[in-house]
Amino acid sequence: MMASLTGWFSWRALFSIGLLLLVLPAAPARAEADPYPAMAPMEKYLMPVDEEVALARSAAPASVADGATVMVLGREGYTTAAQGTNGFLCYVERSWAKPVDDPEFWNPQLRAPNCFNDAAARSVAQVYLMKTRLVLAGKSKAEIAQALSAALDDKQLSALEPGGMCYMMSKQQYLSDRDKNWYPHLMFYVAGDVASSWGANLEGSPVIAAHDREARVTTFMVVVRHWSDGTPIGH
Repeated sequence: MMASLTGWFSWRALFSIGLLLLVLPAAPARAEADPYPAMAPMEKYLMPVDEEVALARSAAPASVADGATVMVLGREGYTTAAQGTNGFLCYVERSWAKPVDDPEFWNPQLRAPNCFNDAAARSVAQVYLMKTRLVLAGKSKAEIAQALSAALDDKQLSALEPGGMCYMMSKQQYLSDRDKNWYPHLMFYVAGDVASSWGANLEGSPVIAAHDREARVTTFMVVVRHWSDGTPIGH
């Protein structure tokens, strides 16, 4: 999930933003605090099926994505557009993959192709798919958070399985208005708030971590040097 869930940032980016906040006036920042106060019309979040399948597969190298199951978003939720053979699941997350208190929760421009391995597809991915159903049912942000918490408590959502990981290597991804397509990266999931156990977010460490309170997992991100199509970053 937007970390997956959500959490698409690095300590370097946060440091730069912190410096900017010291010198920029506060009023414009407040004006931008809630740029997407409500859900946009549903059609703003939808894509032609063929385009969405291609975008979903672009999350991972073809050697992985070509054999993956692909799900696409429709007005009733996600449905399977292509049945895979290798246990991977690819889909394009929308903005509600972010935490409910994120100012871009309703950003209709956001497109985040993910390709989960089997362990993550059975656990982490299911949190987002449930969240999508709640969004399309018209639930409020508070109701969504409460429903996810209850589903995890009651074991309606599967516990995180060991070895869960995800590819996010699409050059076409749009992760936020600030970061745009950011960098190609891999994500690894561990239960709880455990960033320190990997030495993540420390000066010089290549590991970035974000704790997803809603899914109750820590997502560890490692940037790679090329996009899924093989082109190097910066091109």
